[in-house]
Amino acid sequence: MSTVALSALLAAAALSGAQAQTTTSIVPLVDHTYAYSNLPYQVEPTGDIRGNQEGYNICNSTTENQESWCQTLVVNTIDDFCLWSSPTPNNTIGESEAYEVAWCSKKGHGSRTMPEGTLQGVQYLVTSAYIMIVGFVDQTQINLAPNDYGGELDPHGADLLGNPMGAMVYSNQYPTGNTNNNSLSQVIEWTQFIGSDTFCIKICNPDQTDANNVGLCQNIYDEVGIGYNCPNAAKNGTFEVCDAEPMSPVGQYVSNGVTTTWVQPWSGVVSAPYTPTIPSSSNCRTFASSALYTDIVVPTNAASGSGASATPAPTGTGRGGSSAGATRTGSAGGASATGADANTGAAGALRVSALATVAGVAFAVMFMA
Repeated sequence: MSTVALSALLAAAALSGAQAQTTTSIVPLVDHTYAYSNLPYQVEPTGDIRGNQEGYNICNSTTENQESWCQTLVVNTIDDFCLWSSPTPNNTIGESEAYEVAWCSKKGHGSRTMPEGTLQGVQYLVTSAYIMIVGFVDQTQINLAPNDYGGELDPHGADLLGNPMGAMVYSNQYPTGNTNNNSLSQVIEWTQFIGSDTFCIKICNPDQTDANNVGLCQNIYDEVGIGYNCPNAAKNGTFEVCDAEPMSPVGQYVSNGVTTTWVQPWSGVVSAPYTPTIPSSSNCRTFASSALYTDIVVPTNAASGSGASATPAPTGTGRGGSSAGATRTGSAGGASATGADANTGAAGALRVSALATVAGVAFAVMFMA
């Protein structure tokens, strides 16, 4: 072999080695599994064209204030759940989907706390396949613009890094039958819609890994909103817990005796060819919001800059990143909670032991009556 040929071969090998060292394989968000106690500081520190994760996943008493950038969400009971929303005032879901933070109804999760009056009506539905919380919200209290139609958040997205990037979700309601309120299990498949002063968050049972379970927390029907993704009978001003039958997978309907699956188009006018059916519910119990939501803070429209922050500064660049690769945010508009009355029908038994702590012994007696 000539000296020139050998030099060319060595140069090619060096180039190949350099490329191998600089090429990074990004793990999809749904493939990141961690015990709650073993979360890394950031689940998605590498990022892509949108930048990298803006907040952090280790959330505790040192990060709990109204400036928190906690991006680990907890969904437990009607009085103890969080929603994704913007960290900065007067924002839209379209602008903030990559870097949204957790706003929780109860303290103890290292996050921001929903101000008094944020939740204006909540229906908490327990099914064998998922838990769904849907209702009415003053979205300005959690930094969304008053006229924002909103959109959808999920652990997928076109780049598979999630919206928000690095978002993790946990619950003490799984595994099914769990009686330890301090034990949080990771929820892999989930979806949230928020906008037009309505919201829905649905967490699918992580013990069920079949395709149907994933379909119930589907993330590709963002344009048709809450009415199709979270069919419900929530009522503004009412706070209730119900057992319910699972909904049909989004996009699936029966026409002339034939089960058909409609897929939302990627462009043009989106018009679903069917009307969603609200699943039957039963054993509904109604509560006063003042008894449920006791960890209140001063509303953001009554005072500004609440809470001196001991929060570690966000290290990511996701907020300034391009929206390329992001999932379409769609619209929660037309997504308002759909029902005027709760439906009746048979459903699985509610896990009383987990919900009996909603407001102490008085409510435990009501649950078991």
